[in-house]
Amino acid sequence: MKLNRYIDHTLLKADAKKKEIEKLCNEAKEWDFATVCINPCHISYAKELLKGTNVGITTVVGFPLGANTSEVKVFEAKQAIENGATEIDMVINIGAVKDANWDLVLNDMKAVKKASPNNCVKVILENCLLTKEEIVKCCELALEAKLEFVKTSTGFSTSGANLEDVVLMKSIVKDKAKVKAAGGVRTFEYAIKMIENGAERLGTSGGVAIVKGEEHKNGY
Repeated sequence: MKLNRYIDHTLLKADAKKKEIEKLCNEAKEWDFATVCINPCHISYAKELLKGTNVGITTVVGFPLGANTSEVKVFEAKQAIENGATEIDMVINIGAVKDANWDLVLNDMKAVKKASPNNCVKVILENCLLTKEEIVKCCELALEAKLEFVKTSTGFSTSGANLEDVVLMKSIVKDKAKVKAAGGVRTFEYAIKMIENGAERLGTSGGVAIVKGEEHKNGY
């Protein structure tokens, strides 16, 4: 197993400086991670730095609250792709989930996917705010919207990924979509356990430490 190719090497903090984005991209090139995961304003710079490599660029849409209108999420996704993003991680409309407004939740996902027809789209469920029943329903809607991934968390709420949720999500999407576990993956052993239980991508700011067999003690 090439663990490095499961990792979205992540830097989403609000105060990230240009030199930190450069460091992130250089690490991603050195370790051949799947993608870097960055805020939209850094995409063009990352594209320059990653030119000629196998490292993709993931960016976030409707981040971190998911409360933007669908029109805004669509605009974000389109501009991100124009600037060089290869994958879109959109935050679900969490308030609509809690209201059981399933039409809004589904149409929100469909709109972003329609705006990103040739790009991988992952929907961030923010599981720590949802019931198990809501997680199941959101996974079902993600399949209906024909999204490529369901993702556990933004890393900016009350907790990140846990094994139980990954197993649950995989049991719903099966082989029709993939699961991304994000936030809280801090060791090589836990990363492997996540993959063995259904995760096909890991979102972490500690990718280098994890692939080196060290514990990632700070950050996402």
